Amino acid sequence: MKVLVINGSPRNIGVTAKTLHVIEKELIDFGVDVEFVELGNINMSHCIGCCSCYTTGQCHIDDDAEELSKKIAKADGIVLGSPTYASNVSGIMKDFIDRGHFVIEQLLHGKYCVTVATGENYGNKDTLKVLNNLVLYSGGRLSDSVLIKAPFNDASGVEEMVNAKGKKAARKLFYGIGKKSFLPIQSLCHFIIFNFGIRSFVQKKGKKYSGVVKKWEAMGIC
Repeated sequence: MKVLVINGSPRNIGVTAKTLHVIEKELIDFGVDVEFVELGNINMSHCIGCCSCYTTGQCHIDDDAEELSKKIAKADGIVLGSPTYASNVSGIMKDFIDRGHFVIEQLLHGKYCVTVATGENYGNKDTLKVLNNLVLYSGGRLSDSVLIKAPFNDASGVEEMVNAKGKKAARKLFYGIGKKSFLPIQSLCHFIIFNFGIRSFVQKKGKKYSGVVKKWEAMGIC
């Protein structure tokens, strides 16, 4: 069992990182092969909106973002975490969402996922919604979502909550992958989104989106 834990915070000692490390440790204790990725430490350029990846099946920018997408494609589970910036995900997480072949190419197809959002004010719920929608729209299965309200870069007053929520999320992810849990409501929502939104859109694009169709065929969803 392979799981990628992705920290979308530019800070590797903040509340987001600490929560993700709790999940990481619990999964390791279950015997899971876990790789922890700091988005703030990788070489990743901005998406330039050329859409060439939809034709070729890969981004023309040869950097760490492309390699990380390949690792996600091979993983069984994904944990995505981000702090809250202006009621949204962090800048580097948004960059990775744009670069990561997620929604149109269905990068998370059949993968069990956990989302984590942290923040000091009310906008953290909006951040969590962005991550949850990303999982759903990209074909993933959301095992759990974790919301942590804490002061900036200070988990000292919420350590008990971080540990409890992190361990619970790790357990749900582990058993979800192991049992291949069927999530009927999520499956129905994705069926509607994919077949009446994404698929019809791609079909109208024809050869311009031939790389997308090839990826779908390789995953058995076309």
